[in-house]
Amino acid sequence: MRPIRTLQTTAAAALLLAVAACGSSGSGGDRAAGGLNPPDLKAPTKLGASEGSVNLIAWAGYVEDGSNDPKADWVSGFEKQTGCQVHSKVAASSDEMVKLMKTGEYDAVSASGDASLRLIASGDAAPVNTALVPNYKDVFADLKMQPWNSVDGRAYGIPHGRGANLLMYNTRKVTPAPTSWAAVFDDAGRHKGHVTAYDSPIYIADAALYLKATRPELGIKDPYALDQKQFDAAVALLKKQNADIGEYWGDYLKEVSAFKSGDSVVGTTWQVIANLAADEGAAVKAVVPKEGATGWSDTWMVSAKAKHPDCAYKWLDWIVSPKVNAQVAEYFGEAPANARACAETTDKNFCTTYHAADTAYWKRIAFWNTPIEQCLDGRTDVTCVPYARWVQAWTEIKG
Repeated sequence: MRPIRTLQTTAAAALLLAVAACGSSGSGGDRAAGGLNPPDLKAPTKLGASEGSVNLIAWAGYVEDGSNDPKADWVSGFEKQTGCQVHSKVAASSDEMVKLMKTGEYDAVSASGDASLRLIASGDAAPVNTALVPNYKDVFADLKMQPWNSVDGRAYGIPHGRGANLLMYNTRKVTPAPTSWAAVFDDAGRHKGHVTAYDSPIYIADAALYLKATRPELGIKDPYALDQKQFDAAVALLKKQNADIGEYWGDYLKEVSAFKSGDSVVGTTWQVIANLAADEGAAVKAVVPKEGATGWSDTWMVSAKAKHPDCAYKWLDWIVSPKVNAQVAEYFGEAPANARACAETTDKNFCTTYHAADTAYWKRIAFWNTPIEQCLDGRTDVTCVPYARWVQAWTEIKG
């Protein structure tokens, strides 16, 4: 069975509010102005002998040892080569990852952008010395030093993979073919009860991205940097959409089933879901609409309290090595981070399907980031709505 990623919300408001009090990201270009002031932690300058084990937190499908699928095993080779025995815990949500990292019991985590700034701001994730990760040199340049994985020119992790949140539709029931997110917002009533949306507070950014294009008077520059007026507009749009939603999804196998049965005919999806649905006979197509799309870029981050830092670094290098990164990408269903991984995939069209090296494609994707009070778009004359309030609003949106 393919891995399932869910981003269910929790009542971890205290964790979220801790980050809300911090500033904004200060790296990776002009999207993020200075303001985030994480603890002054140091990255190691060299590695020592392996400690013999490493404790990891990961999304399902990222740390496979053959027990779930005999064909998916990149842990055994790592253990044999490094002497580091892998102990991993699958997390069901970004909030759970943040909570687990605070225990100090884990050495590294595969954090998505809606968790990474929280980990950096709280001092739970340490800066990473990329010189100690030889395979980092082959990571796609547009994944390095981005607002969700670096601060003030310091890397806080190693990019792992990425994907876009696409618009999928039933080609027989949704005509003409949609080219805009209007299909799930302003025009959602045309398919009332058969519209689906991603079940997470971060989906508020999808509404903001649409409003950025359709309501320029709101002045939205970054869908993760919303002042109160902008945030209220996005929430209002989602509350309106709620009347037309058949179901919110977090389990992608359930979304495949819904599109096969016709319960869902239009909504957000991932490339892997579109592929699976089509393979199982559903008449579907997935596109990046004209407004662009949101997406995720996952980053392996090292705990500031890591008890096995040398093994953690060895894992970071292993997981983005060409062959292993290709294995993970194909198993999970995402674009690999290492450019050389494309030559290692079993499906030679895989990287084309997932747009791995298509820089122009990724420029249309607004990758998940953590909303904080100091606006990520660089504004200093307003306060932006922090993620804790996104969580609260999402509960209200769903009624």
